[in-house]
Amino acid sequence: MLNEQLVSYSGVQPSGNLTIGNYLGAIKNFSLYSEKYKTFYCVVDEHAITVRQIPADLRRRTYETLALYVACGLDPEKNTLYVQSHVHEHAELAWILNCFTGFGELSRMTQFKDKSTKHADNINAGLFTYPTLMAADILLYQTDVVPVGIDQKQHVELCRDIAERFNQVYPGSFTVPEPIISKSGMKIMSLADPTKKMSKSDENTNAVVYILDDKDTIIRKFKRAVTDSDTCVRFAEGKDGINNLITIYSCFTGKTIEDIEREFDGKGYGDFKLAVGEACADALAPVQTKFKELTADKTYLESLMKKGAEEASYYARRTLGKIQKKLGFVKI
Repeated sequence: MLNEQLVSYSGVQPSGNLTIGNYLGAIKNFSLYSEKYKTFYCVVDEHAITVRQIPADLRRRTYETLALYVACGLDPEKNTLYVQSHVHEHAELAWILNCFTGFGELSRMTQFKDKSTKHADNINAGLFTYPTLMAADILLYQTDVVPVGIDQKQHVELCRDIAERFNQVYPGSFTVPEPIISKSGMKIMSLADPTKKMSKSDENTNAVVYILDDKDTIIRKFKRAVTDSDTCVRFAEGKDGINNLITIYSCFTGKTIEDIEREFDGKGYGDFKLAVGEACADALAPVQTKFKELTADKTYLESLMKKGAEEASYYARRTLGKIQKKLGFVKI
């Protein structure tokens, strides 16, 4: 615990255009934590290179992800916003934690299995040890809570196991974190295949709504969303497409499922899809406007990176120094 204040930590990869799944499941809720916690929000560029990146694209997306943090409501004065590779302690602690993590534990990670299938020509060691770097990200700041999407819950559970194992050998080393998963929008599904999670790496761009899509594009994508042969807007088993659209509409409007079913009673899917698209576009409009302002000022974004790295490094050094001393490393 830093200065007797609870700590919240989260990170987003700069590996592609962020989707409304990233927004609703995580980023939209991040600003809520700054009143209660000391908050760290990281652009996790080191995680991104487990998949081959075009350097110029990675640099651009690093700036853009930082800008999106601010555009989505994160005040740089209330939150520590920084880039992972600017704080070398992340990689150093990750190596230490690798030595306290079982091969079998990493083998069971669902994301490793999924990405190994998608990137069969590049199943690298970094992809395998990704969860220990994520554990280092979290434990480095003595984190109490981790706001994550449901697909990352397994990684946080592994992080807890690693922290508890380390603490058994070296008592009092790490705070054991708890995951926080938003009840609303915790898993937004693909518009083309609503049995699968919406993914920024999906090759079918019509399956994904990006935070930076313009209004016409957003409405067109929702109009094409896969539904079913029924015409009644209701949340029910077997209606994956409509259930997903109801969830999205609920997240953007704050309306309950019951409210939505009443609102569209007697109306068809066409009316409903249009309403979802408009609600989504209207909610994202101010984010997009702010994003354009921020990305036009590279000097300002770099000043945020520098300030955030200095703040994060202060806390990271304290934890890593303590851990190195416990392990018996010689300091000079």
